[in-house]
Order: sequence, then structure tokens, then C-alpha cells
Amino acid sequence: MSLVLECETPPLREDETGAIRVGNSRVLLETVIRAFQDGASPESIVHRYSTLSLSDVYNAIAYYLRHQDSVEAYLNQREQLAESVQQRLSTIQSDIGLIRTRLLSQQNQ
Repeated sequence: MSLVLECETPPLREDETGAIRVGNSRVLLETVIRAFQDGASPESIVHRYSTLSLSDVYNAIAYYLRHQDSVEAYLNQREQLAESVQQRLSTIQSDIGLIRTRLLSQQNQ
């Protein structure tokens, strides 16, 4: 019996928002890679995110290690997007806080 070697496509897919998900799960690639960079083993990542399969996590990490520059560029882009969303939310929340304060002061009059 001989071993059949096959090329496998990485278990990564882009969703409708442009985010890359791992396997058939909703777990983001950046979640897996940042956990790996923080020292988490593939087994512990699967333990944290039970919708992931161990083979998908190993394959996602292998893809990252083989394509580090492009994955890091993607991760940086995602971080910039998250910061932009956070800034917009803090502006909205600030406005809501002002409205709440005004409403409370009117009730106390």
C-alpha cells in the first residue's frame, strides 16, 4: 500500500463581509492566528472554539506560516477596520450619553 499525496486547499473561506473564516465555522482567521501567536496550541484553540476541527486549525496555522507576509497584511487591515468601527461606536455612544444626560436633567426639573 502506498501513500497518496494530494494538494489540499486551506480550510479558509471569505464571507459576505470580506472576513476570512476557518473551516465550516464562524471563527475568524485572526482569532486563530492571534491565539497561536499568543502561545495557544491548536488543541487549546479547538477547546476554546468547539466549532473548529483540529485539522482545520493546524491547516490554518500552516497556511499562515507559509504565507506570513500576506496574512499579516490581512490581519493589519482587519485591525484598522476594527479601530475605525470602534471610533464610530464611541462617537455614537458619546452622543447617546449626552442625550441621556439631557433627558434625565429634564425629568428632574
